[in-house]
Amino acid sequence: MKGVDTINDFKDISYLKQGNSRQQTVYAVLTEMSIMDKLREFDPILVGTIPIGIDLPDSDLDIICCVSDFKVFREVITERLGDIHIFHFSYSSGREKTADYLAVQFTYKDWLFELFAQPIPTVMQNGYRHMVVEHRILNILGGEARQYIIDLKQSGMKTEPAFAKLLGMGGDPFQQLLSIAEWSDDRLRTFLADIKFLGGS
Repeated sequence: MKGVDTINDFKDISYLKQGNSRQQTVYAVLTEMSIMDKLREFDPILVGTIPIGIDLPDSDLDIICCVSDFKVFREVITERLGDIHIFHFSYSSGREKTADYLAVQFTYKDWLFELFAQPIPTVMQNGYRHMVVEHRILNILGGEARQYIIDLKQSGMKTEPAFAKLLGMGGDPFQQLLSIAEWSDDRLRTFLADIKFLGGS
C-alpha cells in the first residue's frame, strides 16, 4: 500500500491520504473529529483492516490506546468526545496471558468506532502486531493475495483465520501470526515463497 514504508508510518494517519477512496474518507473523518489529537497521551494507533486495505463495507474503525488507569481514560473520553457521541463501555479482566482491557464503542457519521485500551504500549499490543505482519505479508505476495483475503472475509471468515488459511497454518491463527511477526523480511520472504493460494487452493 502506498504511503506506509515502515511500521512507524502507521502512527501518522497521513498515509491514509494516499490510500484508496475509503481510506481517504476515513482520513477526513478522523481529521474532522481530531480524535487522534484528543487521545494523544494514550499513543493511539488506527489498526485493523482499513489501514491495510482489506476491509469490507461494514468494517469498523479500531483505535488502540495505551492506558494505565481505565477510570481516567473513561473521564477523558467522556469529556473530549461526549458532546457528539453516546458510548458503550465494556471491561474485561485479564485471563491467563491476556491483559485487562476497556473497550469503548460509538458511532459517528455511520462509522462504528471501537477504542481498545490496555496497559500495554500500543506497538506491543496484539492488534497492532497482527496488522503489521499482515501488511508485510500482503506487500510481499501482492494484489492477488490481498483479493484472496478479501474474498475469504466476504465469505464470512475473520481476518486472522483468513491469513492462516492463506499461509497453510494450523492451530490458533492469532498465535500463529504472532509467532512470525518478529521475523526478518528475508525469513518471511523465504517462508512465503512456496505459498499456493490462487484459485482458492
